[in-house]
Amino acid sequence: MLELLLSILTSHLARYGYLNLFIFSFLAATILPLGSEPLMVALLYQGFNPFAVVIVATIGNFLGSCTTYYLGLKGRAVLEKYLYASEKSLKKGEELFNKYGIYALLFTWVPGIGDGITMMAGLMNLSFKVFSVLVFIGKFSRYFVLAYFIEYLNFIL
Repeated sequence: MLELLLSILTSHLARYGYLNLFIFSFLAATILPLGSEPLMVALLYQGFNPFAVVIVATIGNFLGSCTTYYLGLKGRAVLEKYLYASEKSLKKGEELFNKYGIYALLFTWVPGIGDGITMMAGLMNLSFKVFSVLVFIGKFSRYFVLAYFIEYLNFIL
């Protein structure tokens, strides 16, 4: 039974791996408690192209952040209604912005604070161009380091 389940999962990964990674990465950048890293690791172990995996995960995660940023532009009421943004999360994001400025956007990938930072960028009407560059760099760096680490482990093991 377990062997059949693993076979089905492997087949599904091989057929829809990049699409699944894009969807999980997108959703992980919203308020949903999902993580794209386990799927990314699974795809790399299945032999998927590391560069393609990094790019797909980065784009999905970046676009998810853009969605949260856009909702932030609409104001606190929208964030509270659609993203169930807590005052605590928004306060954390605001504190990080006050402390680190726009460079806090490089850390939007960090669980627990990333969504707050993204929401605050929208609430503060931060330039989308600045937002895009810094968030993309942060997301890409995270996925690149993870892929490099996994590929290194594959090489030495």
